[in-house]
Amino acid sequence: MTHKLYTRGTCRSDTSGSAPLGVGIIGMGGIGAMHARALGELSGRARLVAYSGRARPPAGPGKRDLPAARLAAHEVITHPDVDVVAICTPSGTHAALALAALEAGRHVVVEKPLALDVDDALRVARAAHERGLSVSMIAQRRQEAEHVALRRALDDGALGELRIATTHVHWHRDDAYYRAAGWRSTTAQGGGSLMNQGVHNVDLLRWLCGPVESVTAQSGTLAHAIEAEDTTVATLRFASGALGVVTTTTATPPGFPATIALFGSRGSAELGQGEVRRWDVPGVPEPRPGRTTSGAAAPLAIGHAGHLAQWTRILDALETSAPVPVGADDALETVRLLCAIQQAAATGTTVRPADLGDLGDPPG
Repeated sequence: MTHKLYTRGTCRSDTSGSAPLGVGIIGMGGIGAMHARALGELSGRARLVAYSGRARPPAGPGKRDLPAARLAAHEVITHPDVDVVAICTPSGTHAALALAALEAGRHVVVEKPLALDVDDALRVARAAHERGLSVSMIAQRRQEAEHVALRRALDDGALGELRIATTHVHWHRDDAYYRAAGWRSTTAQGGGSLMNQGVHNVDLLRWLCGPVESVTAQSGTLAHAIEAEDTTVATLRFASGALGVVTTTTATPPGFPATIALFGSRGSAELGQGEVRRWDVPGVPEPRPGRTTSGAAAPLAIGHAGHLAQWTRILDALETSAPVPVGADDALETVRLLCAIQQAAATGTTVRPADLGDLGDPPG
């Protein structure tokens, strides 16, 4: 039996069985360690070949150190045994590293967000298309059982016509959090409650409810001595006609689990993090939530189960040459919405996400 592993733009056939996918992690911090743990639980389907960063990867199954080489970022990208580069560095570096990996012929897995502006996200998406390579942005909350069930209910029409959609990320980060990593304090490097903390729920809302036609927003720095905003409030008009609200903050101690709520003409639902707060969906049983924990007060409290679920789907896709989950074009649309909210807050105007760049037109 021949197994195919889609790697570096070609299909590599291995008649002796599937070879483990070689992965290089750039940025072995807290999030990089989550990726390493996930890779260690993939039953030999992938192996950590190389990594960059000051910390060591966590011990693998049986508490054995993972036999990976510690290298500079560019050496991880060009390592001959690396098929996929996982980018776990500060947000402002994501696009440049993704482009470098694609240019070296590697697939890319990148933490949220794909990029900080639409032009950079477009460049990554175009490079992936041109080289026949895959880019998957980590959006692990899409894998959670309750969100999968809600998406299915929407697709099946169980909620009826969607009318209102809201998401609230009312978290808390203390001053020490911002002092620990300077990029978290600056808009230019991806700091702020919207781009850094709220990104997952903005992505979820777009994934569940479809394209956003227009955005208005306000933002402010209410509780921290930082350059970036720590609170954003936005209103959305979806292409479907539904209206939405997004609020994100790190200024509400002690921090509360993020929520998402949808209200339709036939039913409604409200989900927290690892909990179903309300499920009034006729004919559809309430889903059993997974074991997701909240990052409301501590960034790494979320665990690595969602990363493991997405990595499993990424491997399934690469082994069959199928599209990866949350591919470059999909991730681009989340960047487009985030940037529309930022622009609306900065200008006080209504912004149409669709006006912020076009995949068919190169940026100026």
